[in-house]
Amino acid sequence: MTVMIIDTGNYIAAKAAVMARPGVVAAYPITPQTTLVEGIANYVKSGEFKGEYICVESEHSAMCACIGASAAGVRTFTGTSSHGLLLMHEMLHWAALARLPVVMCNINRVVGPGWNIWPDENDSISQRDTGWIQFYCSSNQEIFDTVIQAFKLAENEKVLLPVMINYNAFILSHTSMPVYIPEQKEVDDFIPKYKPKWKLDVNNPITFGNIILPADYEKIRKDMQSSSENAKKLIPEIAKEWKKKFGRYHGDLIEKYKCENAEYILLAMGAIGAESKVSIDNLRKEGLKVGLARVRTFRPFPQEEILKLGKQADLIVIDRNISVGFEGALFSEVKASLYDKSDAKVYGFIAGLGGKDVTYNDIEIICKKTIKGKVKDCEWYGLEGV
Repeated sequence: MTVMIIDTGNYIAAKAAVMARPGVVAAYPITPQTTLVEGIANYVKSGEFKGEYICVESEHSAMCACIGASAAGVRTFTGTSSHGLLLMHEMLHWAALARLPVVMCNINRVVGPGWNIWPDENDSISQRDTGWIQFYCSSNQEIFDTVIQAFKLAENEKVLLPVMINYNAFILSHTSMPVYIPEQKEVDDFIPKYKPKWKLDVNNPITFGNIILPADYEKIRKDMQSSSENAKKLIPEIAKEWKKKFGRYHGDLIEKYKCENAEYILLAMGAIGAESKVSIDNLRKEGLKVGLARVRTFRPFPQEEILKLGKQADLIVIDRNISVGFEGALFSEVKASLYDKSDAKVYGFIAGLGGKDVTYNDIEIICKKTIKGKVKDCEWYGLEGV
């Protein structure tokens, strides 16, 4: 029997993680992630979580503990945010290159200084090239569903890559929403007990992650790329399987909203993507043919889906991040996907850095400004004096 609970994004993530039955959770607090690992600690106290709960001394150690546990053949989970994610950076590469299916929630928070606990995506965008699969969620229900699906994806023998589930600080992490929770047996049926494809075993000794010569190292990187491409194919399959079993669907690589007959399609990630639905409804009422494509996976990047959109309409991209010295990361990736394959115009906006609100009214203004032809290439929205 499915039950509905109303809780914050972090506690919902904790519930999902525990229901996935990890053998090890490595925990270190950092605002605004702290209540996630606190939530799992409460499940330890109640007896609902029966795995090993390891309180470590830093985020670097948290990822090291996950790597060790996963290499020993155990399903693992952790959470972090902002500077904690940056401290893990070395070990993020290690987990991906070792092909360890660790699952982690990262609560998107500003990187300082100046010190700020509010959301933007520069923490996770800066980990783009580590080899981790990256999801961006827009609701607490999507957080729950994606955590469960992430284990099924990461542990698939055609993938074997770690997965990072990102969602905005406070907008989701500390906001309560109704979420439907399936029975434990249903989750167990969806993600059976983890069977590692390799593990460290004193009775069957192997060497893994040791010194490697250049020709073989390149093969490892190529295999990671192939596995990421496999993930691109499996993510829609897993999403559809979830929909069939539980009746919920958040899109696969991209969630499309009113894109039919659209002359402009807005692309955004995370909470801005959810807020954009209200904007699209209002713009449609005014007779403006605007649709929404909320990008759920930044890695693997949905290049083929973006190209289909670019053959249909001009594109408007809102980034809650900035690649300093250039432009928003999603904007760059969208343009690269269309290069020499589509005549669509692409307009970029940077908005909401440092947690500044980006309301549905702001999004409507961005779209109308674009439609009126008053946009250059990449613009900062809502910044005084710009």
